[in-house]
Amino acid sequence: MNICLDRQLTLSIFRWLPSSGAHQHVPILMYHSVSEEQEVVAPYYRLATEPQRFAEQMQWLDDAGYVGISLEEALRFLDRVRPGGRLPVAITFDDGYRNFYTTAWPILRGRGFAATVYLPTGYIGCERKSFLGRPCLNWAEVRELQAQGVQFGSHTVSHPVLHNLPMESVESELRCSKESIEDALGQKVTGFAYPYAFPQEDRSFSRRLVECLHECGYDTCVTTVIGRAHSAGEFLRLKRLPVNSCDDRDLFMAKLRGCYDWVGSAQRTLRHLKRVYK
Repeated sequence: MNICLDRQLTLSIFRWLPSSGAHQHVPILMYHSVSEEQEVVAPYYRLATEPQRFAEQMQWLDDAGYVGISLEEALRFLDRVRPGGRLPVAITFDDGYRNFYTTAWPILRGRGFAATVYLPTGYIGCERKSFLGRPCLNWAEVRELQAQGVQFGSHTVSHPVLHNLPMESVESELRCSKESIEDALGQKVTGFAYPYAFPQEDRSFSRRLVECLHECGYDTCVTTVIGRAHSAGEFLRLKRLPVNSCDDRDLFMAKLRGCYDWVGSAQRTLRHLKRVYK
């Protein structure tokens, strides 16, 4: 979707429509790389957030009364009293890039915010490895971050398009990545992040994936489906809000308040129509 169109519709129309209360929803922010890199893709598809913009976004959260907590903790506050009277927001990072350690975490820690990081374990080693040209965390850094309160989850082993794999290969990606993180950290892993676009239009695959996640011992799965998590939602098919450098204050705050959830509904309809009429 064109960033200009989604921004225009969000701020000119959906921003002013009544929305469901914050007590029934928790925003889960989806970040990837926090860096100065220049991406040659449309703004909507960019994965990088400039450090200055990331710091601004954390400031906006703080100013608006939000507190950044782990995904696991945030989900416990659905339909319950908020932590210290503040609004919970889960801050998540996919792909395990090293700039979480060098750039994002110092900003988060300075505000007392927590985060959840999802690791593609085939790119996390004792020696430095890279994914998509970006250096990843190593296990020493992961353990150091864990000791400081960062929560870790699985992002598969090799970051494949799971929808293209036979189910036994999907199970291997889920199970082996989980075991690698548990062996390295000595702690149970219950969270998973689905790589690439979640095929929500394929209900059969979605159902089998949820069954596989459950069998492998996962309690939560975050996806690329746009929207906020809500009390009636399925914790193994959680929606998130993508964020990058293009999210200025108006758009960022609109996403937190539910004014961007319409994008997820529109995408779901389009994907269903393409599947029906292909």
